[in-house]
Amino acid sequence: DLDVVLGATVEAARLAVQKTPTLLAILHDAGVVDSGGQGLFRLLQGAHAFLLGSAFGQASDGSGRDGAAVLAGTQAATLLVPGADGGFGYETMYLVHPGPGATLDAETIRRHLESIGESVLVAGDATALKIHVHSERPDEVIGYGLSLGTLSRVSVENLDHQARGVQERRAAEFAGSPTNGAAPAIVEGPATNGSGGPAATRPAVSSGSIADLPLAVVAVAAGDGLAAIFRDFGVQRVVVGGQAANPSTGELLEAVRATPAREVIVLPNNPNVVLAARQVAQLADRPVAVVGTRNAAEGFAALLALDPTRGAVENAEQMTEAGRAIQTVSVTAAVRDASIAGTAVRAGQWIALDPDDGLIAVADDSSDLAVHAVRDLRPGFELVTLYYGDGADLAGTEALARRIRDELPSAEVEVVHGGQPHYRYLISAE
Repeated sequence: DLDVVLGATVEAARLAVQKTPTLLAILHDAGVVDSGGQGLFRLLQGAHAFLLGSAFGQASDGSGRDGAAVLAGTQAATLLVPGADGGFGYETMYLVHPGPGATLDAETIRRHLESIGESVLVAGDATALKIHVHSERPDEVIGYGLSLGTLSRVSVENLDHQARGVQERRAAEFAGSPTNGAAPAIVEGPATNGSGGPAATRPAVSSGSIADLPLAVVAVAAGDGLAAIFRDFGVQRVVVGGQAANPSTGELLEAVRATPAREVIVLPNNPNVVLAARQVAQLADRPVAVVGTRNAAEGFAALLALDPTRGAVENAEQMTEAGRAIQTVSVTAAVRDASIAGTAVRAGQWIALDPDDGLIAVADDSSDLAVHAVRDLRPGFELVTLYYGDGADLAGTEALARRIRDELPSAEVEVVHGGQPHYRYLISAE
């Protein structure tokens, strides 16, 4: 019977996920399970629950155990990722600075927040920490932050409300009826005439229609500054998303369908978005080519190689080559202790990553790390661009630019506001 087969599959998936740290050293060192495997396990578990008409987590696994036993059996995998399967509630984020003469203990703060919430992230150092918590009581999270010092960039989002909006929209799409639910975050770019210049008017199109524009671009961007640059390039649709907020295949597909062009190029600008973008190419109602850009800087370089007189597929190869021709480095803070490729990393330290998220270097100071990472790039570049984002400001980035100019007097250094979350700096060299 189908329920028995699917139940056995759920149990096998649970055991497979639990085993993943023994199969890949990087998972073992980081103390986590494979996230894609965990997602597939949850998908199968949800399908089984639906088949049996029971609430999620209450389905039998085909072994004769009741729902509570099945749910308990998943904990071995779940416990390796604290908060991974937490509920919705409120997402509370803020930046905390200690009072005069005081310092912040990231580990102590993290332990307390884990006692009152889930999906806890604490990043920074003794002088400033960025806090992220899912909790039913955002007032407690904020109150605790105020006891530590002063707060800024305070944000509270009702995840239950967002989840309901997504559920309603997806249900309506499945039923083929309109909805007032939350739509994907899509920002329109300037209309173009197919040669990169502004069009006199934007054609009136509805989702699913194709106008006379021969070629258009859809790009994914995290950060208002990066999104603005893509629009300045003439990108027709910018889908807001990126690290930790990957747009779905459905959101990208909707952006493609809403683009008034006969052919579309998609710039995912993140390794985790490439597969979703390739699915769009299979589902779209027009030719779609995916240029596998791994970050926004590669996306900008790819756009410089765009030939509006050629089709999407014809452009894809040369745009991919242009994107990969530049060198990029991302600077971010480690959120947990780990050992990566034999290098010990402490929570709160700054790490430099290559475009595939491989570790380049570790340091206690983000500017020192950025200078070190640029100095070790393959020589021959003439322009270094610093896109500053979360936790960085113009003055600090300009000071960093001066240090890089001193190290590399033959290179020109530019400073651009990117506004990207999670990454203090995105650095490109070309």
